[in-house]
Amino acid sequence: MTRRQLLLSAAAPRSKPQDLIVVLCDDLGYGDLGCYGHPTIKTPNLDAFARQGMTFTDAYAAAPVCSPSRCGMLTGRTPFRLGVYDWIPPGSAMHLQRDEVTFATLLRQQGYATCHSGKWHANGLFNSPAQPQPSDHGFDHWFSTQNNAGPSHENPVNFIRNGQKVGPLKGYSSQIIVDEALTWMQSVPRQKPINLFLCFHSPHEPIATSPAFVDRYPAARKAGEALYYGNVTELDYHFGRFLDGLQAAGRGDALVIFTSDNGPETLLRYPAGWRSHGSASPLRGMKLSLYEGGYRVPAIARWPGHIKPGAVSAEPICGVDFLPTFAAIARAPLPPKPLDGASILPSFQGKAVKREKPLHWHYFNALDAPRATLRSGDWKITGAWAKDGPSASVSGFKPEHLTDFKVRPLEVFELFNLKADKAETTNLAAKEPKRLAAMRDQLIQAHKDVC
Repeated sequence: MTRRQLLLSAAAPRSKPQDLIVVLCDDLGYGDLGCYGHPTIKTPNLDAFARQGMTFTDAYAAAPVCSPSRCGMLTGRTPFRLGVYDWIPPGSAMHLQRDEVTFATLLRQQGYATCHSGKWHANGLFNSPAQPQPSDHGFDHWFSTQNNAGPSHENPVNFIRNGQKVGPLKGYSSQIIVDEALTWMQSVPRQKPINLFLCFHSPHEPIATSPAFVDRYPAARKAGEALYYGNVTELDYHFGRFLDGLQAAGRGDALVIFTSDNGPETLLRYPAGWRSHGSASPLRGMKLSLYEGGYRVPAIARWPGHIKPGAVSAEPICGVDFLPTFAAIARAPLPPKPLDGASILPSFQGKAVKREKPLHWHYFNALDAPRATLRSGDWKITGAWAKDGPSASVSGFKPEHLTDFKVRPLEVFELFNLKADKAETTNLAAKEPKRLAAMRDQLIQAHKDVC
């Protein structure tokens, strides 16, 4: 197929609905895959997947921490608009509200069969009528945990399938959730389109890895290093199994997007985090940071006939773009509430994404100073408080934080050119006063809009 034919194919209407699949990892760092430059971790299936599709160098999660990131991805809305400010502990009142529209809801209304398999983390009262569950947010079939598989990612006991406790399971969570997804897919008639949200727990702590994958890293010397490296390789293996199953089911032409919910966990940030050897290289910051390493993530998209194999894109994209992208493909009406994402279909053809507003992020509980950021083209501005506020901890959001961070103004700013300085080493605020002033006003207004 020529380049012109490829572009025309991407723009042409389809005779049948397109299968749409998101594969989301948990705490997988920007530098954790072979195809993103890791010198040691083996990811042969994802490396091959990248050769078959498009690798994004400037892809972002909706937040630098799990629950807000997932809710932003599901709805196309910056998480602060949703009232999801931080990770959601069990029993928390914080949750994705019932009136929010997810991409699964939109697609189910268009005749799609929908499934969630894996980590949910969009509510605190999991499997309770007091808060909406995956079925209330568009998923016909769900096989899910509130947060981690427990008590371990090996032999978990806390999965719920369509509201019913599953009980003890044998194996590791990556294998278990792929098994469920493949079984569900086989139950759906081939003529019916599917939307699958496959959410790995890996490589989030507490990491549990099959010995067969740990043994692939005999040279590892640091405590927990082989466990982490093996865990990513195990995830890669089961992702390969999933792709094989997709092909066997006659759905190999699906749009499959692989990405992560945020950057990698910091080693020993808390006592149980001794296996957290993830890499954000070459970026600055880690999970819970609004420097690039906290929320710039690996992202690879494969869509045969629409994405040129082996393509690489530096177009900035974000998890909030998934809902408008899927709506465009399925010709579904957009929800009435304000969206913060845009369709990334142009990026699949090597074109710029058309945005009504710049991408922006907000997180009150960051490890570093910035509490809000905005990106416009190659430029990024960070905004911080002049005085200390709530500080990042494993306890997460508390109601008493709400008033404080909603009224605390952004007063300290940094400006970076990400094309020239991916690692954010040089603050150009003093050298670019006009650009700083314009982007500062944009960031302050965006922060007011969502707070």
